[in-house]
Amino acid sequence: MAMSRQTMFALAGALFLGLIAVLIANAYLNRAQQKAYAGGTTKVAVAAQPLAYGTDITPERVRFVDYPNSSIPPGAFTNSTQLLPAGNKRVALMPIAVNEPILTGKISGVGQGASIAALLPAGMRAASVRINDVSGVAGFIQPNDSVDVLITRLIPGAQQGNAQVTDVLLQNVRVIAIDQDAKNAEGSPKVAKTATLEVNPLDAQKLALAQQAGDLSLVLRKPGEQNNPVVETVSMNDLRYNMYGGARYPAPAVVGNFGSAIGSSMDRSAAQMSAAPAPRPVRRVAFVKVKPSAPADLGKQIEVYRGTKSDKVKVGGSYGG
Repeated sequence: MAMSRQTMFALAGALFLGLIAVLIANAYLNRAQQKAYAGGTTKVAVAAQPLAYGTDITPERVRFVDYPNSSIPPGAFTNSTQLLPAGNKRVALMPIAVNEPILTGKISGVGQGASIAALLPAGMRAASVRINDVSGVAGFIQPNDSVDVLITRLIPGAQQGNAQVTDVLLQNVRVIAIDQDAKNAEGSPKVAKTATLEVNPLDAQKLALAQQAGDLSLVLRKPGEQNNPVVETVSMNDLRYNMYGGARYPAPAVVGNFGSAIGSSMDRSAAQMSAAPAPRPVRRVAFVKVKPSAPADLGKQIEVYRGTKSDKVKVGGSYGG
């Protein structure tokens, strides 16, 4: 007996409604499972003691603590098999503090040793430069600090006063590593002699050439500070306190539109000075000094001073007569 058209529509509608009910039930169950997982915890590997660069990751230096499932950092290890496969080692590539999670970006690959190359972003290079206790900011520069690189060099053929100049070579360069130890074998502080910087390939070439051309200095800068778009070349003539000589002060970027106003004001002042009439000569006024004499002769002669010279002048008449 053939199935009527109404019966077929009824079966199709029932199947559709049943499928919708299954999807709603699955979504509800998945949401409940996710909520239950987010509210739970998972064991995460953290450092049981401070780990310096190059330190081997061993079981006694690691412990597992409960972390909320919603706060597990990316790259964390949730079991010892992931962290330390049998027969392989890992080392720390950057300092890790106590109870800090051990992440894949902070340690070497399985079976690999300490390598700065693992810390480099794609397209970047690690370049080492020579420094001393002065150019290295007396040992205060640490890995992950940002620095500016200055070069002091001699200009061939320049005048004697301008033969030595200092330029800004690079700005906002990250320090990857520095051979600064708190104490050496004798227990005294050790001054760093080299610093490894993270630069692009072109800046790596500049550093290599700059070390041959002059002396490099590192200037520690505030984290997150923007680069200065205007830099100056400083010469020996700039080593004086003079706002209107040597290096421009303030910089052109700071002066901005005020530069034209300042220049026109100075031009007007110069024109006014040139157009002003020449100063008149000082006129010397002769003064008369009466020289006392005998009462009978008073009024018959006077003494006139012109500068430092005096003349006696006789006058007619007599005092009171």
